[in-house]
Amino acid sequence: MTSLREARFEALVRAVGEPLHRYLVRRADPAAVDDVLAETMLVLWRRIDDVPQLEEVLPWCYGVARGCLANARRAEKRRLRLVDKLARTTPASAPAEHDQLYDALRTLGELDREVVQLWAWEGLAPQGIAEVTGLTANAVSIRLHRAKKKLAAELERKNGGTAGQEQVKRGSEL
Repeated sequence: MTSLREARFEALVRAVGEPLHRYLVRRADPAAVDDVLAETMLVLWRRIDDVPQLEEVLPWCYGVARGCLANARRAEKRRLRLVDKLARTTPASAPAEHDQLYDALRTLGELDREVVQLWAWEGLAPQGIAEVTGLTANAVSIRLHRAKKKLAAELERKNGGTAGQEQVKRGSEL
């Protein structure tokens, strides 16, 4: 059995869902429309007691949608600034003396590379890496061990001798 709040919310969604969707389609990036509409509906649910009566609700909902759209645009701008910043600070701009190490890192799969970087650059132990990646600590330990061996072999292939082992050990100094 639905409560009065749920019944009122369902009536609101039926009344304003399509007009809000059209409003957002005309103003938002197509990929963001559904997310902004969902955020708007969440605000309606949370503020159900503040929502005007059905006859006066649409302008109020447009105001909420406008605010949610502004929040989404600000979040997208922050995301783009972060992507730009990360692009400027990636290993691609690393000192030339580590080119071989970065080339060797690129031979690893994406998840193995992330595990190695979390260990070497962020100083995380397998348990911490497990929390970041969603793997078990045991799986991280196995991946890390295998990835380090693969890195060392790749570096030895490029350098000859035991230089690969030494560079992998020093990986956390980069």
